[in-house]
Amino acid sequence: MDTTRERPLAGKVALVTGGTRGIGAAIAKRLAGDGAHVALTYSKGADAAASIVKEIERGGGNAIAIQADAADAEAVRSAVEKTVATFDRLDVLVNNAGTAIPKPFEEATLEEMDRVIGINIRGVLVATQAALKHLKKGGRVIMIGSSLGERVFMPGMAPYAATKGAVKIFSQALARELGARGITVNNVQPGPIDTDLNPASGEWAVGQKAAVPLGRYGHPDEIAALVAFVAGPESSYINGANLTIDGGTNA
Repeated sequence: MDTTRERPLAGKVALVTGGTRGIGAAIAKRLAGDGAHVALTYSKGADAAASIVKEIERGGGNAIAIQADAADAEAVRSAVEKTVATFDRLDVLVNNAGTAIPKPFEEATLEEMDRVIGINIRGVLVATQAALKHLKKGGRVIMIGSSLGERVFMPGMAPYAATKGAVKIFSQALARELGARGITVNNVQPGPIDTDLNPASGEWAVGQKAAVPLGRYGHPDEIAALVAFVAGPESSYINGANLTIDGGTNA
């Protein structure tokens, strides 16, 4: 029996930032299901973090939760080191932690903009730099960008879209730098996904659904499936790619 096909991430260690809810939680559970030891970070909500860890352990997986606000550089670096101290290695970094503060740009405060930039781009830079000390040949850096990083079909998202555009080009630039080390860097760009931050029943949902040719929001598990593939051995020649998964929104 081909066990690598059954559990393609067996023996690997993954760190998922913002891994306790929505897309991040789905990614953490899927990577664990594929055999990886998983560390996940969270900014608040220790109970939610503990329940994801328990769920992974009930399924026979191995996981730890680490409290670390993505905007706190020292906490982010410490989370990477704690992951390696616990599991002895790091193979996959998923930069999932992100936030949005939807409102007309003229009304956005500097504090709000700093928060979005601090988590969505500065936190990604810090986590990636810390992880690169440990990633070896075959390592994976996976960004969770956004379809809004390429095309913005709705108002109120200007600072968020700016950060996701930055993540897109950072991924491409870093892929150039790390290719010689056998480490791939890719950017998964979800469209509207049904999470507690952007519920399919929320006030912003009608316009978003109308923009999706499939006529529905995506599910976190659909994003997790793509991330798991990019993290796995069959994706070794995918590098510097922007993998949009948005039901056709940007078509």
